[in-house]
Amino acid sequence: MSRIPESEFIINTDGTAFHLHMKPENLADIVVLVGDQGRVDFFKDYLQDIESEGTSREFHHLTGYYNGKRVTALSTGIGTDNIDIAITEVDALANLDFKTREVKTNHRKLTLLRIGTCGAIRPEIPLGGYVFSEMSLGFDGLANWYSGCESILDSEIEKAFVKYMNWNERLATPYFIKSSQSLIDKFKGDAFCGITMSAPGFYGPQGRAVRLNPIYPDLIDRLEGFCFEGHHITNIEMESSALACLGQMLGHEAATICLVAANRHRKESMPDYKPLMHGLIEMALNKLTTDN
Repeated sequence: MSRIPESEFIINTDGTAFHLHMKPENLADIVVLVGDQGRVDFFKDYLQDIESEGTSREFHHLTGYYNGKRVTALSTGIGTDNIDIAITEVDALANLDFKTREVKTNHRKLTLLRIGTCGAIRPEIPLGGYVFSEMSLGFDGLANWYSGCESILDSEIEKAFVKYMNWNERLATPYFIKSSQSLIDKFKGDAFCGITMSAPGFYGPQGRAVRLNPIYPDLIDRLEGFCFEGHHITNIEMESSALACLGQMLGHEAATICLVAANRHRKESMPDYKPLMHGLIEMALNKLTTDN
């Protein structure tokens, strides 16, 4: 097999992946991703026999055990660009031989679940509720940079959405990607489910106006009004599309579940959402580490 050049995947002198500063032996098969590096500390209330912890930039990891299963909690920071770094390096930790720089013959499949926060756009979704991303709509354009992405993207709903929005040609082409079916089956009874829009920013790309005006000032109304074969857009965040796309292309189970910290339809927010995050983390860990 071909050797990955040093310039294309950088390994630090201590044998860790360049950004994550993790060694292959630090990574569990179950990986829970969060945005805020401080949120990784929440997992210290749940994980036992912690065997590895480290921080580099916004990337903070913790590996231990829950229900007898090995679990890694990893922060990614904000945005799909950081997901590109995190998932590429996590996959390399699992499937690249760091000594020979060759891809391993036997593929190691990971379970990648992002636990984040979001803004709901539908009136029936309450603050503090959970939304599971059955499908993600990417405004970020990241998927379009990877060869072969067309084979896993839903082109029919993409065409319908581009037409519905009268999509601005200066923007990246939006894409739709389904989450892991096995994770959908685990979480669908305990959360609102729908299409999650991943934005490449918090303000203009999510229709917010502070001192600059977005090109879609009525973005929330437009998103709420879109429906394709009974599927609606339920919420907005900033990472799920890249996670679902890269995860699937790399052969992993990947999905996102979020705590609702704002409702854009009702113009409500809950800045002090952190106490409720513990409940979502515990529920997710139970589902990820049990067979039912």
